[in-house]
Amino acid sequence: MNTLKKIVAGVLAGVTMISLAACGGSSSSDGSSSQQGQTVEQIKKAGTIRIATFGDLPPYGYVKNDGTRAGYDVALGNQIGKDLGVKVDWVQVNADGRVDALKSDKVDLVLANFTVTDERKQVVDFASPYMKVSIGVVSPDKAKITSADQLKGKTLAVTKGTTAETFFTQNYPDVQLQKFDSKTQQFQAFKDGRVAALADDNTYLYAWAKDNKGYTVGVKTLGEESTISPAVKKGNKSLLDWTNKEIKTLTDQGFFEKAYQTELAPSFTSDIKPEDVIIK
Repeated sequence: MNTLKKIVAGVLAGVTMISLAACGGSSSSDGSSSQQGQTVEQIKKAGTIRIATFGDLPPYGYVKNDGTRAGYDVALGNQIGKDLGVKVDWVQVNADGRVDALKSDKVDLVLANFTVTDERKQVVDFASPYMKVSIGVVSPDKAKITSADQLKGKTLAVTKGTTAETFFTQNYPDVQLQKFDSKTQQFQAFKDGRVAALADDNTYLYAWAKDNKGYTVGVKTLGEESTISPAVKKGNKSLLDWTNKEIKTLTDQGFFEKAYQTELAPSFTSDIKPEDVIIK
Protein backbone atom coordinates (compact mmCIF):
# COMPACT_ATOMS: atom_id res chain seq x y z
CA MET A 1 0.00 0.00 0.00
CA ASN A 2 2.84 2.40 0.86
CA THR A 3 4.50 1.62 -2.46
CA LEU A 4 1.26 2.38 -4.30
CA LYS A 5 0.92 5.71 -2.43
CA LYS A 6 4.47 6.67 -3.41
CA ILE A 7 3.77 5.89 -7.07
CA VAL A 8 0.56 7.95 -7.06
CA ALA A 9 2.32 10.81 -5.29
CA GLY A 10 5.10 10.75 -7.86
CA VAL A 11 2.65 10.85 -10.76
CA LEU A 12 0.74 13.74 -9.21
CA ALA A 13 3.96 15.66 -8.63
CA GLY A 14 4.92 15.19 -12.26
CA VAL A 15 1.53 16.42 -13.47
CA THR A 16 1.81 19.46 -11.19
CA MET A 17 5.23 20.36 -12.59
CA ILE A 18 3.95 20.07 -16.17
CA SER A 19 0.92 22.24 -15.35
CA LEU A 20 3.10 24.90 -13.71
CA ALA A 21 5.39 24.97 -16.72
CA ALA A 22 2.43 25.40 -19.05
CA CYS A 23 1.03 28.23 -16.92
CA GLY A 24 4.39 29.97 -17.01
CA GLY A 25 4.10 30.52 -20.76
CA SER A 26 6.13 29.00 -23.57
CA SER A 27 8.74 30.52 -25.81
CA SER A 28 8.79 30.35 -29.58
CA SER A 29 11.80 29.28 -31.64
CA ASP A 30 12.87 32.91 -32.03
CA GLY A 31 12.86 33.43 -28.27
CA SER A 32 9.70 35.50 -27.99
CA SER A 33 7.15 34.80 -25.28
CA SER A 34 3.67 33.76 -26.35
CA GLN A 35 2.43 36.17 -23.69
CA GLN A 36 3.60 39.04 -25.93
CA GLY A 37 1.60 38.03 -28.99
CA GLN A 38 2.66 36.70 -32.37
CA THR A 39 5.85 38.08 -33.89
CA VAL A 40 6.04 39.17 -37.52
CA GLU A 41 7.90 35.96 -38.33
CA GLN A 42 5.15 33.85 -36.75
CA ILE A 43 2.43 35.79 -38.58
CA LYS A 44 4.18 35.25 -41.90
CA LYS A 45 4.64 31.56 -41.14
CA ALA A 46 0.93 31.24 -40.28
CA GLY A 47 0.01 33.10 -43.46
CA THR A 48 -2.64 35.17 -41.65
CA ILE A 49 -2.81 38.33 -39.57
CA ARG A 50 -5.84 38.73 -37.30
CA ILE A 51 -7.07 42.32 -37.22
CA ALA A 52 -9.82 43.72 -34.99
CA THR A 53 -12.15 46.29 -36.54
CA PHE A 54 -15.66 47.66 -36.26
CA GLY A 55 -18.56 46.34 -38.30
CA ASP A 56 -20.90 49.29 -37.84
CA LEU A 57 -18.75 52.42 -38.11
CA PRO A 58 -18.87 53.80 -41.65
CA PRO A 59 -16.74 55.20 -43.21
CA TYR A 60 -14.01 53.63 -41.03
CA GLY A 61 -14.98 50.00 -40.55
CA TYR A 62 -18.29 48.51 -41.65
CA VAL A 63 -19.91 45.61 -43.47
CA LYS A 64 -21.52 46.35 -46.82
CA ASN A 65 -24.80 44.82 -47.98
CA ASP A 66 -22.91 42.16 -49.93
CA GLY A 67 -21.12 41.04 -46.76
CA THR A 68 -17.70 42.49 -47.61
CA ARG A 69 -15.84 44.83 -45.30
CA ALA A 70 -14.99 48.41 -46.23
CA GLY A 71 -13.77 51.68 -44.75
CA TYR A 72 -10.62 53.63 -43.98
CA ASP A 73 -9.38 51.21 -41.30
CA VAL A 74 -10.17 48.25 -43.54
CA ALA A 75 -8.22 49.76 -46.45
CA LEU A 76 -5.21 50.14 -44.14
CA GLY A 77 -5.57 46.58 -42.85
CA ASN A 78 -5.77 45.15 -46.35
CA GLN A 79 -2.60 47.04 -47.32
CA ILE A 80 -0.82 45.75 -44.22
CA GLY A 81 -1.80 42.20 -45.12
CA LYS A 82 -0.55 42.71 -48.67
CA ASP A 83 2.79 44.12 -47.54
CA LEU A 84 3.24 41.28 -45.03
CA GLY A 85 2.37 38.76 -47.73
CA VAL A 86 -0.46 37.22 -45.70
CA LYS A 87 -4.25 37.19 -45.75
CA VAL A 88 -6.29 39.23 -43.29
CA ASP A 89 -8.61 37.52 -40.84
CA TRP A 90 -11.02 40.28 -39.71
CA VAL A 91 -12.33 40.02 -36.16
CA GLN A 92 -15.31 42.27 -35.41
CA VAL A 93 -15.26 44.05 -32.05
CA ASN A 94 -17.15 46.69 -30.10
CA ALA A 95 -15.31 49.67 -28.62
CA ASP A 96 -14.99 48.16 -25.15
CA GLY A 97 -13.69 44.87 -26.55
CA ARG A 98 -10.61 46.19 -28.35
CA VAL A 99 -8.16 45.86 -25.45
CA ASP A 100 -9.44 42.43 -24.39
CA ALA A 101 -9.12 41.16 -27.96
CA LEU A 102 -5.38 41.87 -27.81
CA LYS A 103 -4.83 40.71 -24.24
CA SER A 104 -6.58 37.39 -24.90
CA ASP A 105 -4.65 36.80 -28.15
CA LYS A 106 -7.79 36.82 -30.27
CA VAL A 107 -6.15 39.35 -32.59
CA ASP A 108 -2.66 40.53 -33.52
CA LEU A 109 -3.55 44.11 -34.40
CA VAL A 110 -6.38 46.56 -33.70
CA LEU A 111 -7.55 48.92 -36.45
CA ALA A 112 -10.82 50.13 -34.97
CA ASN A 113 -10.75 53.92 -34.81
CA PHE A 114 -8.62 53.47 -31.68
CA THR A 115 -7.86 56.82 -30.01
CA VAL A 116 -4.53 57.02 -28.18
CA THR A 117 -4.88 57.85 -24.47
CA ASP A 118 -2.48 57.67 -21.51
CA GLU A 119 -4.75 55.12 -19.85
CA ARG A 120 -4.76 52.83 -22.88
CA LYS A 121 -0.98 53.11 -23.23
CA GLN A 122 -0.73 51.21 -19.96
CA VAL A 123 -2.39 48.10 -21.42
CA VAL A 124 -1.56 48.12 -25.16
CA ASP A 125 1.27 49.39 -27.35
CA PHE A 126 0.27 52.00 -29.92
CA ALA A 127 2.10 52.35 -33.22
CA SER A 128 2.55 55.65 -35.07
CA PRO A 129 -0.72 57.54 -35.64
CA TYR A 130 -2.48 57.76 -39.00
CA MET A 131 -5.40 60.08 -38.22
CA LYS A 132 -6.38 63.07 -36.07
CA VAL A 133 -9.56 63.17 -34.03
CA SER A 134 -11.44 65.03 -31.30
CA ILE A 135 -14.71 64.50 -29.43
CA GLY A 136 -17.82 66.04 -30.96
CA VAL A 137 -21.50 66.25 -30.04
CA VAL A 138 -24.39 65.84 -32.47
CA SER A 139 -27.96 66.93 -31.70
CA PRO A 140 -31.30 67.45 -33.48
CA ASP A 141 -31.66 70.71 -35.43
CA LYS A 142 -34.82 71.48 -33.47
CA ALA A 143 -32.94 71.30 -30.14
CA LYS A 144 -29.37 72.05 -31.13
CA ILE A 145 -26.57 71.71 -28.57
CA THR A 146 -23.70 74.12 -29.23
CA SER A 147 -21.73 73.76 -25.97
CA ALA A 148 -21.10 71.01 -23.46
CA ASP A 149 -22.55 73.18 -20.70
CA GLN A 150 -25.97 72.94 -22.36
CA LEU A 151 -25.94 69.21 -21.65
CA LYS A 152 -26.05 69.61 -17.88
CA GLY A 153 -29.13 67.84 -16.57
CA LYS A 154 -29.72 66.22 -19.97
CA THR A 155 -29.11 62.68 -21.17
CA LEU A 156 -26.20 61.98 -23.54
CA ALA A 157 -25.57 58.80 -25.52
CA VAL A 158 -22.04 57.36 -25.59
CA THR A 159 -20.51 54.02 -26.48
CA LYS A 160 -18.82 52.08 -23.69
CA GLY A 161 -15.03 52.15 -23.79
CA THR A 162 -14.75 55.35 -25.85
CA THR A 163 -12.92 58.59 -25.16
CA ALA A 164 -16.30 60.37 -25.17
CA GLU A 165 -17.46 58.26 -22.22
CA THR A 166 -14.24 58.98 -20.31
CA PHE A 167 -14.26 62.71 -21.11
CA PHE A 168 -17.80 63.35 -19.91
CA THR A 169 -17.42 61.12 -16.86
CA GLN A 170 -14.37 63.08 -15.75
CA ASN A 171 -15.36 66.60 -16.77
CA TYR A 172 -19.16 66.81 -16.76
CA PRO A 173 -20.61 64.80 -13.86
CA ASP A 174 -23.91 66.71 -14.23
CA VAL A 175 -24.49 65.15 -17.65
CA GLN A 176 -26.49 61.91 -17.47
CA LEU A 177 -24.76 59.29 -19.61
CA GLN A 178 -26.62 56.50 -21.38
CA LYS A 179 -23.93 53.94 -22.21
CA PHE A 180 -24.32 51.47 -25.07
CA ASP A 181 -22.36 48.43 -26.21
CA SER A 182 -22.27 49.37 -29.89
CA LYS A 183 -22.47 52.33 -32.24
CA THR A 184 -25.66 50.92 -33.73
CA GLN A 185 -27.38 50.86 -30.34
CA GLN A 186 -26.35 54.38 -29.37
CA PHE A 187 -27.51 55.92 -32.64
CA GLN A 188 -30.81 54.06 -32.53
CA ALA A 189 -31.46 55.48 -29.06
CA PHE A 190 -30.51 58.93 -30.32
CA LYS A 191 -32.82 58.79 -33.34
CA ASP A 192 -35.63 57.41 -31.18
CA GLY A 193 -35.39 60.52 -28.99
CA ARG A 194 -34.36 58.64 -25.86
CA VAL A 195 -31.40 61.02 -25.38
CA ALA A 196 -30.87 64.73 -26.02
CA ALA A 197 -27.58 64.34 -27.86
CA LEU A 198 -24.80 61.93 -28.73
CA ALA A 199 -21.02 62.24 -28.25
CA ASP A 200 -18.43 60.41 -30.32
CA ASP A 201 -15.37 61.05 -32.50
CA ASN A 202 -16.00 64.23 -34.51
CA THR A 203 -14.78 62.76 -37.80
CA TYR A 204 -17.35 60.00 -37.50
CA LEU A 205 -20.13 62.41 -36.56
CA TYR A 206 -19.41 64.58 -39.61
CA ALA A 207 -20.14 61.58 -41.81
CA TRP A 208 -23.19 60.48 -39.85
CA ALA A 209 -24.77 63.96 -39.90
CA LYS A 210 -24.33 64.16 -43.66
CA ASP A 211 -26.27 60.91 -44.10
CA ASN A 212 -28.95 61.80 -41.55
CA LYS A 213 -30.81 65.01 -42.27
CA GLY A 214 -32.15 66.99 -39.35
CA TYR A 215 -29.06 66.61 -37.17
CA THR A 216 -26.05 68.89 -36.67
CA VAL A 217 -22.64 68.52 -35.07
CA GLY A 218 -23.11 71.64 -32.96
CA VAL A 219 -20.03 70.93 -30.82
CA LYS A 220 -17.16 70.12 -33.20
CA THR A 221 -14.31 69.75 -30.72
CA LEU A 222 -14.06 68.98 -27.01
CA GLY A 223 -10.89 68.47 -25.01
CA GLU A 224 -7.49 68.10 -26.60
CA GLU A 225 -6.99 66.88 -30.16
CA SER A 226 -6.04 63.22 -30.17
CA THR A 227 -4.74 60.70 -32.67
CA ILE A 228 -5.90 57.35 -34.01
CA SER A 229 -3.29 54.58 -34.11
CA PRO A 230 -2.92 50.85 -34.68
CA ALA A 231 -2.45 48.90 -31.45
CA VAL A 232 -0.65 45.65 -30.66
CA LYS A 233 -0.43 43.53 -27.54
CA LYS A 234 1.69 45.04 -24.78
CA GLY A 235 5.31 43.97 -25.27
CA ASN A 236 4.97 42.80 -28.89
CA LYS A 237 8.03 44.74 -30.08
CA SER A 238 8.35 42.74 -33.28
CA LEU A 239 4.94 43.68 -34.67
CA LEU A 240 5.11 47.19 -33.20
CA ASP A 241 8.41 47.99 -34.94
CA TRP A 242 7.15 46.56 -38.24
CA THR A 243 3.90 48.55 -38.03
CA ASN A 244 5.76 51.79 -37.27
CA LYS A 245 7.89 51.30 -40.37
CA GLU A 246 4.78 50.46 -42.39
CA ILE A 247 2.94 53.62 -41.33
CA LYS A 248 5.97 55.74 -42.29
CA THR A 249 6.31 54.02 -45.66
CA LEU A 250 2.61 54.38 -46.44
CA THR A 251 2.67 58.04 -45.41
CA ASP A 252 5.65 58.72 -47.68
CA GLN A 253 3.91 56.92 -50.54
CA GLY A 254 0.73 59.01 -50.16
CA PHE A 255 -1.38 55.99 -49.23
CA PHE A 256 -3.42 57.84 -46.61
CA GLU A 257 -4.23 60.74 -48.92
CA LYS A 258 -5.51 58.29 -51.53
CA ALA A 259 -7.47 56.32 -48.91
CA TYR A 260 -8.99 59.57 -47.67
CA GLN A 261 -10.29 60.40 -51.13
CA THR A 262 -11.78 56.94 -51.73
CA GLU A 263 -13.03 56.02 -48.25
CA LEU A 264 -13.68 59.26 -46.34
CA ALA A 265 -14.20 62.23 -48.65
CA PRO A 266 -17.48 60.93 -50.15
CA SER A 267 -18.92 60.73 -46.60
CA PHE A 268 -17.88 64.20 -45.43
CA THR A 269 -19.34 67.63 -46.10
CA SER A 270 -17.31 69.95 -48.32
CA ASP A 271 -15.97 71.99 -45.39
CA ILE A 272 -13.91 69.00 -44.15
CA LYS A 273 -10.44 68.86 -45.72
CA PRO A 274 -7.84 66.04 -45.80
CA GLU A 275 -5.56 67.98 -43.44
CA ASP A 276 -8.37 68.02 -40.87
CA VAL A 277 -8.15 64.25 -40.60
CA ILE A 278 -4.98 62.67 -41.94
CA ILE A 279 -1.45 63.08 -40.58
CA LYS A 280 1.26 64.00 -43.05
